[in-house]
Amino acid sequence: MFYERFSGAPLGRLNPLTVFAVCVIFFVGIATSFDPMFQISVVGVVLLVLVGIQRVPVLLVLALMVPFILFGMGFVTTNLLFRQDSDFAMHIAGGDNGGAALSAGLTLSLRALAIGTISILFALSVDPGAFVRALIAYLKFPARLGYALFVAMQLVPDLLAEAAQMRMARAMRAGRPVRRIPGPREMAALAVPLLAFAVRRAGRSAIAMEARGFGATPARTMVGVPGFSWADPAFLIAGSGVLVVLRLV
Repeated sequence: MFYERFSGAPLGRLNPLTVFAVCVIFFVGIATSFDPMFQISVVGVVLLVLVGIQRVPVLLVLALMVPFILFGMGFVTTNLLFRQDSDFAMHIAGGDNGGAALSAGLTLSLRALAIGTISILFALSVDPGAFVRALIAYLKFPARLGYALFVAMQLVPDLLAEAAQMRMARAMRAGRPVRRIPGPREMAALAVPLLAFAVRRAGRSAIAMEARGFGATPARTMVGVPGFSWADPAFLIAGSGVLVVLRLV
């Protein structure tokens, strides 16, 4: 996981719920604002935190932002090509001509980019396992769903490793090197074995949940629950203050 490379960064030492709360506050601020300069300011601040505080390489940040950039470009092209069907967005932009459609598309695209950068910050700052444990311990998240999330987090890398072993076995049997990118026929041949692997893992997980007595008692003991420190309220106040300043500027 990407998080493991930056687990020693400052934000990685905070309680996951604190980082999650600040991200939610920024999400609300972005969703309620149609000011392009505010969206640009949010993107700049988050990038500064990612590169300057979390020490995330710039190229990695840019690579992770590509899907959100493409998604934002979709708003621009939609408003330009189908502007008669986007009266609400053009009304927000302050006009009803082609220039307003472009302005509305850029505003919505900047919003998507701002939300994307905050999502990247959360993904690179929070340990998924610690986040789930914090949800169960502090917000009374159902333990069964939490364990299911743990299983899913372990299943994805195991599924990729199983697919790599299957591809290697097929290549050895055919007497050829393993292709870097599997073709359509190879992907179709791997679908059923991988599905069977996932079904077996699901059955084992269900047995494991029964063995651990999920649902037997309302109270459960947990280990490794992240705690709070003085840095958590400081980060919450600082994040809220930054958002207020960006909205007022």
